[in-house]
Amino acid sequence: MADVLRGPIGWKHRAWAVAGVTFVALVAAAAFRSSTGVLIQPVSDEFGWSIATVSVAVTINLMLYGLVAPFAAALMEKWGIRRVVAAALCMLAAGMALSTLVTAPWQLMLTWGLMMGLGAGSMALVFGAVVAQRWFVARRGLVTGIFSAASATGQLLFLPTIAQLSTNQGWRAASFLLAGIALLAVPVVLLVLRDRPSDVGLLPYGAPTGWTEDVVDNGGRGAAAIAVLRLREASRTRAFWLLAFAFFVCGWSTNGLVGTHFVPAAHDHGMPATTAAGLLALIGVFDLVGTIGSGWLTDRYDPRKLLLVYYAGRGLSLLIVHLLWAPTVQPPMFFFVVLYGLDWVATVPPTVALCRECFGGARAGVVFGWVFAWHMVGAGISAVVSGVIREATGSYDWAWWSAGALCLMAAWASYAVPRGDVLRVPDPAPAPQLTPR
Repeated sequence: MADVLRGPIGWKHRAWAVAGVTFVALVAAAAFRSSTGVLIQPVSDEFGWSIATVSVAVTINLMLYGLVAPFAAALMEKWGIRRVVAAALCMLAAGMALSTLVTAPWQLMLTWGLMMGLGAGSMALVFGAVVAQRWFVARRGLVTGIFSAASATGQLLFLPTIAQLSTNQGWRAASFLLAGIALLAVPVVLLVLRDRPSDVGLLPYGAPTGWTEDVVDNGGRGAAAIAVLRLREASRTRAFWLLAFAFFVCGWSTNGLVGTHFVPAAHDHGMPATTAAGLLALIGVFDLVGTIGSGWLTDRYDPRKLLLVYYAGRGLSLLIVHLLWAPTVQPPMFFFVVLYGLDWVATVPPTVALCRECFGGARAGVVFGWVFAWHMVGAGISAVVSGVIREATGSYDWAWWSAGALCLMAAWASYAVPRGDVLRVPDPAPAPQLTPR
């Protein structure tokens, strides 16, 4: 074990142990956050609350999941990755466990929404982006792809188990299981995870001799001030707004629509929840292949062209899915599962690469956090809008069509991102210090 944690080269480099723990933590966080998509119907049935009412808690969860990300990235700069991730896992466990005691919608909004949103948001994709930036020079795109796959695949592969347990033992049993998994992950994080390679006397994986870390002097600012400063810098650029719009659509068409409403939509057509959850798990299998492949491709090809292909393919799949529903799984549905699954979050590695290209490595983590915030704002709005469409029209058809059209717009926006470093600002002056009189 010591060789794995301390070895300087190849697969024995500690970067891979850190990557492994990061992968597990991202899988766990994604599974907890996405469990609400399977538990919506049981909670609605037990308390008699409408799908739209329960979806409000999911919306709070999704939006906090994104909005907290840039501040979490800044906290990781200030307090360290290990402390932030361990605290986030404890918050997730508390939110999931306390949700079993709810008796009113506001309590669900507090546990599913506020507590789980804050916990999962602190371990969102920005966590993986920060680890990849600090611990890897070689294979950075591939590692980012693996982390991205963990975030999406974790949430999808756990769904059949959560659905089965919820059906047989009740949704509270599934909640307690997830809370226990979160607590078990805490000591692993504390044991293995470290903030930077230099903390253990190493260079990042693949770093050449004489390599120096890309850092920015934050002038003694606090985490919130750093996050706001990065937003102010990035928001002056066209590149930021194009990436933010595209990721807004990414969230709208994944977590907000499919992640939240796929199972209820299948239920509308007579498909059992366990079967629908199985299809989501299969999407997760193809996502694992597609996202890791996307990371490999990002190391080799223009990320703008990759995003053009990914968003266009997703848009086409969403425009036809309304034709594929049936009480049982028919062969045409597998076309959607494969096409949609291959690019569920394949967009992440090229987007991270563009943040690094446009804003520099030292700023990329927090800037990607803000781009990711737009992802989850889109997801949160989509979760509510899709629920309202279902209540108003009796079907999700317009939800699928509008998401497909937005994806085609995101394909254009991604390809239009300017090339090269578009942010050239001096390091910020130190924050003013108060001098005692």
